Amino acid sequence: MRQCQWLVSPALALVLTLATFQQAGAESLVRKSAGVMAFGPDGVLFVADAKTATIFAIETGDVTKTDARPNVSNVDQLIAKALGTKADEIAIVDMAVNPASNAVYFSVSRGLGADATPVLVRVSPQGDITEVDSDSVKFTKAELPNPPEDALVGQGRRRKNNRTESITDIEYQNGKLHVAGLSNEEFASTFRSIPYPFSKVTKGAAVEIYHASHNAVETGAPIRTFTTYTIAEQPHLLAGYTCTPLVKIPLDELNDGQKVRGVTVAELGNRNRPLDMFVYNKGGEDFILMANSNRGLMKISTKDIDRETGLTERVADRAGQEYETVVESGVEQLDRLGDKHAAMLIKTDKGFDLVTRELP
Repeated sequence: MRQCQWLVSPALALVLTLATFQQAGAESLVRKSAGVMAFGPDGVLFVADAKTATIFAIETGDVTKTDARPNVSNVDQLIAKALGTKADEIAIVDMAVNPASNAVYFSVSRGLGADATPVLVRVSPQGDITEVDSDSVKFTKAELPNPPEDALVGQGRRRKNNRTESITDIEYQNGKLHVAGLSNEEFASTFRSIPYPFSKVTKGAAVEIYHASHNAVETGAPIRTFTTYTIAEQPHLLAGYTCTPLVKIPLDELNDGQKVRGVTVAELGNRNRPLDMFVYNKGGEDFILMANSNRGLMKISTKDIDRETGLTERVADRAGQEYETVVESGVEQLDRLGDKHAAMLIKTDKGFDLVTRELP
């Protein structure tokens, strides 16, 4: 689902912008927008604020694990009640499972429109719901350089504010926070790897893809969701885009200032937006589990994903990696919960349910 004015030499400006550190008691955690989230080690929760192109690393202290797994009916109504409002006055933006405790965290917009306030909510494995106190948490933050201008652009149904896509997805891996989104560069689609604890934020790599159903090379389409996966003993980025190409890129090619073209390994269907994804193993085989806006929950095979050549010619709708649809519709948020389960936010005719399901 990311404006700095450089006051240093041009060469250094291309290298880094320093992260900013705050301690509890110095000031409250203040965010302008509710954004995507991911967990790091020891209960650290990374939260994106696309409006200010900033990522916060929050020390939740939530590290006591139980065997319980959350299942909460009408969780949107219960979250709204905990926030002192109604379900139709909140929007759930993202969901992340804390692997240190099995608690589920929600990034929520309280209120709608310009007056909306971002809040964080914790759902315990037993189903208890509490708001995270922004006045008491310890946190650090990293501000991203060169975000898109905070202004509406385009015409008609294509009119939008690209700042809202400055950070579209994040994932922690091996001491780094990977960040996808848009920048104000000519090749707008950007991928960064930020060391954690935060020390510097680079300009990032520009990413382009061949979108087979569009028969076009695209440089401005943001990665919507991604995960990391080792292919032929080499760590790769697996990235999903709107309408729905699946792309692989070796992580060691995604260096600061580089322009990289991914290999399109699948087209998973048009008129669709990928929401969340991760890789898991079952029965000795690896699969990608992907939630989608219009094409349900997909179990995607990784068979032959190590091939060097991807899709290079137009396809009408679907091609590449094989998949099966394991849930037809309704899965709006998805995250791994341990090795054998997934937490899902499922839309029903009454609202939203938080459920835990065995991996398919």
